[in-house]
Amino acid sequence: MYEKVLLWATPVFLIMIALECAVAALRRRSPYRLGDALGSVSLGALSTYVGVYTRLFSFGIYVALYDAARLTTLDDSRAWVWVAALVLYDFLYYWNHRLGHEINVLWAAHVVHHQSEEFNLSTALRQTSSSFLLSWLFYVPMALAGFPPRLFLFVSLIDLLYQFWIHTEQIGSLGVLDRLLATPSNHRVHHGVNDEYLDRNYGGILIVWDRLFGTFQPELASVPVVYGTRDPLRSWNPLWANLHTYAALLRDAALARSWADRVRVFCARPGWRPDDVAARDPRPAFELSRRAKFSPSLPATLGAYCLMQGFGILGLGAFFMAMVPGWPVGRALACLALLVGSQWILGGLTQARRGYAWLEGARIVLIASLMLASMPAADVRDWTPAAAVAIMFGAGCLGWLWLGARALRVVATP
Repeated sequence: MYEKVLLWATPVFLIMIALECAVAALRRRSPYRLGDALGSVSLGALSTYVGVYTRLFSFGIYVALYDAARLTTLDDSRAWVWVAALVLYDFLYYWNHRLGHEINVLWAAHVVHHQSEEFNLSTALRQTSSSFLLSWLFYVPMALAGFPPRLFLFVSLIDLLYQFWIHTEQIGSLGVLDRLLATPSNHRVHHGVNDEYLDRNYGGILIVWDRLFGTFQPELASVPVVYGTRDPLRSWNPLWANLHTYAALLRDAALARSWADRVRVFCARPGWRPDDVAARDPRPAFELSRRAKFSPSLPATLGAYCLMQGFGILGLGAFFMAMVPGWPVGRALACLALLVGSQWILGGLTQARRGYAWLEGARIVLIASLMLASMPAADVRDWTPAAAVAIMFGAGCLGWLWLGARALRVVATP
């Protein structure tokens, strides 16, 4: 159910992003950059694809605890049970979110959502693929309290979908609602790396949790929000985005001389490093005034190609999500590998890295070949319209890619 709802919601997300772009254009603002937006959408899609399998783990634990250890059984036909479930979920989400900023190993998963240096509706889609490992721990109380699994799934979806609209700069202060709910103004603060805004406003739907537990910070007109993380990713590769902080933690743990420090690396606050590791492998101190956005120069021809392929990969992902329940495991994993590889190559292209043009060419040949191979066997003289489409697709993409790669060489020439 979870993945199906997200699949059907995707067109709505894209329409709202288009509306946000239109409003921003009327205001002569530019909240989007191609590589950043494609990276965010790729990360959201990757999280959904991987969730087909990983949700079996986290949701399976919830079901097992509900079946074996619940203290009572709540009747989900009663309205108050639904309201209680949503409020309790949002309360537990607050602590999941807050500790995701305060414990390194949890931050390694959640950091994906904060890596964008822009703040727009595509940022809302920027979701991690590894939170399933530990986030289920925070919702154990709901299983023990007897909230049925289907109700848990429903309220988790409501909480997630609500947060889509609050990722925008096109909506200003909402007055009294800013005091009660997570709103765009409140959530802009949450994504800031400014000292005034760092690690504030964790609420998913209700901001009252932040007011109760001392983590609320209003947006200040005198302090423009600077978005991103203090250890910037500087990449639009969705795989590296998910692995970047885990790799840094493992490196620090390997360099630490003390076993206590090796454990503490994963349990300490983000930014903490053992003294001996910091001395042997120093990192530059964070300075807001010297922060520059990651912004590779991408020729317009190649940018347009990447945008077209981004939509194509998203369409392939929608096909995967619709068909995967009826597929054998081998076919599903092969399609998943093609999707992930496509996202990886697209990330490299949007970073204007020449070597990825060759990989993209090989990917196009592979896809065109798969399109031809999936057709019924026929005499080579009896070309079907579908075969012609596959050939035209391959030739057209390769030609467009060649023009984009050629422009990239021209731009890169001193």
